[in-house]
Amino acid sequence: MRFFDRRALAGAVLAMATLASAGAAAASQEAEGVWLREDGASKIRIAPCGGALCGDVIWLKSPRSKAHVGEKVFFDMVRADQNSWTGHTFNPDDGKTYSGKMVVSGKKLRTSGCVFGGLICKTVYWLRSN
Repeated sequence: MRFFDRRALAGAVLAMATLASAGAAAASQEAEGVWLREDGASKIRIAPCGGALCGDVIWLKSPRSKAHVGEKVFFDMVRADQNSWTGHTFNPDDGKTYSGKMVVSGKKLRTSGCVFGGLICKTVYWLRSN
């Protein structure tokens, strides 16, 4: 009887550990994929590049946009925590590069480009498209 109790206890502990690790993995969100800008103006693809993530423009609604298909607008984005990445962002409207942050929440992506150590930021929202 004692052998059975130990095996049952070991099985229960293993099951709880498996469920706990699965829950942690589910809480972690991934940024990789295709994202449509919330205003419908463009799509980007976020994918690994080196040891980080990069985001390239893959579609533009208006041919008069200052952005160009194939242009890298997010680069050097490294994971900061379960749902966010930090790196750099390029703004095609002014041709400047800023410190950047991406945060995934469900099917939404919030991207920010900041100056002065994060005192002034511009934020854009994206919807998962793939």
